[in-house]
Amino acid sequence: MLIKKPGDMRYSEITPKALYFDRRRFLAAMPAAFLGARELLSPSARALAAGKFPNLAKSPFSTTEKENSLTDVTHYNNFYEFGTNKDEPSRLARNFKTYPWTVSVEGEVAKPRKFSIDEILKLAPLEERIYRHRCVEAWSIVVPWAGYSLSALLNLAQPTSKARFVAFQSYYNPSEMPEAQHAGIDFPYVEGLRLDEAMHPLALLCVGMYGDALPPQDGAPVRMVLPWKYGFKSVKSIVKIRLVEKMPPNTWNTMQPIEYGFYSNVNPNVDHPRWSQSSEHRLGELRRRPTLMFNGYADQVASLYTGMDLKKNF
Repeated sequence: MLIKKPGDMRYSEITPKALYFDRRRFLAAMPAAFLGARELLSPSARALAAGKFPNLAKSPFSTTEKENSLTDVTHYNNFYEFGTNKDEPSRLARNFKTYPWTVSVEGEVAKPRKFSIDEILKLAPLEERIYRHRCVEAWSIVVPWAGYSLSALLNLAQPTSKARFVAFQSYYNPSEMPEAQHAGIDFPYVEGLRLDEAMHPLALLCVGMYGDALPPQDGAPVRMVLPWKYGFKSVKSIVKIRLVEKMPPNTWNTMQPIEYGFYSNVNPNVDHPRWSQSSEHRLGELRRRPTLMFNGYADQVASLYTGMDLKKNF
């Protein structure tokens, strides 16, 4: 297994945020005849060309905890398609082309369809949601994400009575992601939720953070954010969402089922076989802090698991 403990990781440099903001002014100065070339820009050309997301609605789901810095969140990443060290995705995903982009919604739905990233950006009002994010490796961050509840997308596809689970698939292209061959896991990366989990208001279909489009190393152009679950459940760079009747395979659960359960809810009482989950290291802090049940979202999500043995269904 190639997952490393926080103490083994190092930070690296990140492209200055100002470079992203300057893109809009640069494009505005170009002759109209050349604006079509913006589709060739990478990453997330159209989204980054638009600059900051305007008028993000504030969400009642946001935590009031101190946010981590943009630098923390954009250069300390698990994205094995672009390397297994924390500092590799910010460098190796730099030229990842994320526009145009399409997400297919299919399976047990009355209205299967494909959504372009432009359609996804307009399906519902974008909200800023400041969520805690907890990695199974026992480090954590607080991030101001941008997006809306996944249910807005799923409802358009109209799940049938047979739909009980939601399966997600990430983008994978070996020619664009050569480091993936060294990751020791199967690709494309897949994840899954129960339908009621996926329809919960906290389940965020995420298109940005810090008021801007997602950087490639953080899952551009569209990802899931599930704040009450360990971070590997929040699948990145989604290309397919399939509603199914039976529990779908999940990459880490398939590789090591005794270490990575299907649910993977944050639980300080259930240790990973190789490290304790009772406490966590918040990036930027010296002291560890106690891990909260469901990562501090118990009031919102505990009812989803009423009657379940959370040690067996971890």
